Amino acid sequence: MSYLRIATEEAYGPAELFDLYRELLPDTDDIGFRSLMGHYLTSDADRPRFVRSRLQDLGETRLSEMDATGIHHAVLALTSPGTQVLEDKHAREMATLANERIAEAVRKYPSRFSGLAAVGFEDIPSAVDELERAVTKLGLKGLICNSHIKGHYLDEPRFRPLLEAAEALDVPVYLHPNTPPNDMIRPMYEAGIDGAIFGFGVETATHLLRIITSGVFDRFPRLKLVVGHLGEALPYWFYRLDYMHAGQVASKRYEAIKPLELKVSEYFRRNIWLTTSGMPWAPTIMYAREVVGPDRVMYAMDYPYEYVPEEVRMQDELPLNPEELKEFFQDNAIRVFGLDEAVLKGQESGR
Repeated sequence: MSYLRIATEEAYGPAELFDLYRELLPDTDDIGFRSLMGHYLTSDADRPRFVRSRLQDLGETRLSEMDATGIHHAVLALTSPGTQVLEDKHAREMATLANERIAEAVRKYPSRFSGLAAVGFEDIPSAVDELERAVTKLGLKGLICNSHIKGHYLDEPRFRPLLEAAEALDVPVYLHPNTPPNDMIRPMYEAGIDGAIFGFGVETATHLLRIITSGVFDRFPRLKLVVGHLGEALPYWFYRLDYMHAGQVASKRYEAIKPLELKVSEYFRRNIWLTTSGMPWAPTIMYAREVVGPDRVMYAMDYPYEYVPEEVRMQDELPLNPEELKEFFQDNAIRVFGLDEAVLKGQESGR
């Protein structure tokens, strides 16, 4: 191909993290965590067994399956729910462990892997220190946030130092889905639609919209945020979001809704990038490119939760010219994550 396929939402989970999750499962009152990890860590069905084994691999198995689908490079990040269901001490320890493991894989296979940093979100000074260490010392390329932190969201003032650090380091925050918190999940859980089929998107779209409407991007205008699944359906709502937000500002109905410097939709063209993880369908990709701009949409597979080789071919066959395909698969990711093109194209084979 005339371009490298860079997959930008690829999950990793150390065995030690899964051991902690198993300890939590019997006593947790978190419906979403019990639904998600109770399935993936205890079911003997083919899919959860595949996901369990692949999440823990940072070597030959992952690389061989990347090769089989033509994926040249993967941006690795700690799987959902990450550190965000753990107590503070364990959250900090697991973030450090995951960052070290990912950095080790990057050093071993520099043309094949890069990675995002995890942090423990409840201790913000420690989280800032770990993000700075992971970026400046370990060479990681951003921050993974597996959406809500025990029902709390990044628009809350206590998280501002972490967002300020990401902006100062010029690295993106990747807002990855999580199951909804208990206040949101019950109707979806009762219907069996709380996970990837629907609940993930509802929860993460809510988080992203809170970030926008609270003025986070006015406070941090150079902050970069990446979100998967083509923006969790929010691009389809642009007209309504802009119209209704303006009406709410004028009516002063909600204390939380204040005037913004831009329209809601315009932040997607300044601060937000979308990936195609789990959304390989050409009509939705082309629509997203039209409304947010082709420089804002990039490829992702969502391995190992989504490992469908056919989906790569589907995106190779998008109605785009070679230069547009190169931008979609390669160039946008290089720009957003600050990847080194010379390293990506180096002689090191990663095997």
